[in-house]
Amino acid sequence: MLRSHTCGELRLSDINKQVTLCGWVQKSRDLGGMTFIDLRDRYGITQLAFNEEIDKDMSAHARSVSREFVIQVSGSVIERESKNKNNTTGEIEILVKEFKILNESHTPPFTIEDNTDGGDELRMKYRYLDLRRNEVRKNLELRHRMAIETRNYLDKLNFLEVETPVLIKSTPEGARDFVVPSRMNEGQFYALPQSPQTFKQLLMVGGFDRYYQIVKCFRDEDLRADRQPEFTQIDCEMSFVEQKDILDTFEGLIRNLFKTVKNIDMPHVPHMTYADAMQYYGNDKPDTRFDMKFVDFKQVTSAKNFKIFDEAELVVAICAKGAAEYTRKQLDELTEWVKRPQLGATGLIYARHNADGTIKSSVDKFYNEEDLKAWSVTCGSQPGDLILVLAGPEDKTRKAMSELRLEMGSRLGLRDKTKFSALWVIDFPLLEWNDGDPNLLASLAGRWHAKHHPFTSPKPEDFNLLKTDPGAVRANAYDLVINGVEIGGGSIRIHNKELQAQMFDLLGFTKEEAQKQFGFLMNAFEFGAPPHGGLAFGFDRLCSLFGGSDSIRDFIAFPKNNSGRDVMIDSPSEISDEQLKELNITSVINHTVAK
Repeated sequence: MLRSHTCGELRLSDINKQVTLCGWVQKSRDLGGMTFIDLRDRYGITQLAFNEEIDKDMSAHARSVSREFVIQVSGSVIERESKNKNNTTGEIEILVKEFKILNESHTPPFTIEDNTDGGDELRMKYRYLDLRRNEVRKNLELRHRMAIETRNYLDKLNFLEVETPVLIKSTPEGARDFVVPSRMNEGQFYALPQSPQTFKQLLMVGGFDRYYQIVKCFRDEDLRADRQPEFTQIDCEMSFVEQKDILDTFEGLIRNLFKTVKNIDMPHVPHMTYADAMQYYGNDKPDTRFDMKFVDFKQVTSAKNFKIFDEAELVVAICAKGAAEYTRKQLDELTEWVKRPQLGATGLIYARHNADGTIKSSVDKFYNEEDLKAWSVTCGSQPGDLILVLAGPEDKTRKAMSELRLEMGSRLGLRDKTKFSALWVIDFPLLEWNDGDPNLLASLAGRWHAKHHPFTSPKPEDFNLLKTDPGAVRANAYDLVINGVEIGGGSIRIHNKELQAQMFDLLGFTKEEAQKQFGFLMNAFEFGAPPHGGLAFGFDRLCSLFGGSDSIRDFIAFPKNNSGRDVMIDSPSEISDEQLKELNITSVINHTVAK
């Protein structure tokens, strides 16, 4: 070893020890007769002291180094005169007796500090330098800890970690696949897995009744802060279980992670139906750190000759506690906020519940004092509160109010990242009608598609609706939501070949297409498939939640940017004509064009 100790472990108890350290130069200070260097490695920073009276040449050599030089020093541990209480090694320093430059460094394009001066794109281009920063390192240490605790918990419950294939068959369900051409099978392609779904079901058929895998998955989707083209799941499956068994098991995993990683005692996680989530919060992943539930205002606003309310399909309100003192300027800005194209609201109506008990609205021309009191009673407002009302088409208005609720939660300081509120959302619709979702294949437009995936079982009491009213069928499915973020989800699976065939038929597959795409799974069901179910947690999202970040990039060692590019290695990139020829890509294209 080139070092005897790290830069984060020496203390006063190590005084007079002879040590050797290696690391990067964080900064240096020339104080005339003394030169000081802060030496950094993954574990911390230790101050080095060079005394010109002891070794003039070595001190001069030390003054020649710059930031990020890699050096090795040997010397004795001594007590610092000027101690740094903010540093774990701040009570000692190394009086250097031997000094060696292991490698020089260019001046880095941004400072390797907690508060760096580098922007996102620059730091992603030089990600290997960004990884030296404490903040990034701590994020990856958190990720490591969470992976270890996950494995420990599941191992104690007799789960087996099994690796599943990365080169698999492309399927036309869900998001777009990344495809990989096969050199040895001309004109044919593998796909990278969007999840190990079918393989974990086959493991259940194979008798591996408790499976998990911390696994890389791939989806060719448009990107955002919580989405990357490649991401990691904690993927799990169990046999001979019902929904309650799975929720209890994996609620236990989440509570264990909160306790072991953050020392937080997570309470029992409540359940909420999808219908209630949509009714009271306008989305299927509500942030329940604060209340501000939706209130149906149609009954208390209709028949007052206010055309906007009278003609609206939905009139919905929220009560923002303590916001009655919002100025007209703030309310006008909020109105413009909800009218943005992303939300598309036509306007915002408000009513102040003043401290003296009076209620004044932006539509006093149409609503008298008694009318506004009915508003107050309906939404439970108190003096000092602000009532905000939107009206319009139901789906669009619920979506806009959902965003407005979250925005008000942020503005009122109710979305504290150090507080955590979890819930299970259950009873999702089994199917959704696809009018042309940009994240789904164009060929799926104008037909039913699975809300989760085509292997999700309907709730047993809804089986009879599959033929008569498919849109009303509820899925035996569940999502775990924490602080308004979907952390994971899963379902009880179909394990009966006939029911699975019926599901494929509803999704628009012919018998031939279903056999071609999923025949291996349906055939497996003929050999004693057990009842089974499972779920997958988004590991990157879980890490970012624990770390208090809105972006999963911060917890991935080498992330892609918003265009799906790795700007550090310049990928994706073109490949040579020779490679294309070897993969028979040109012949496939030519054949397609000819057809």
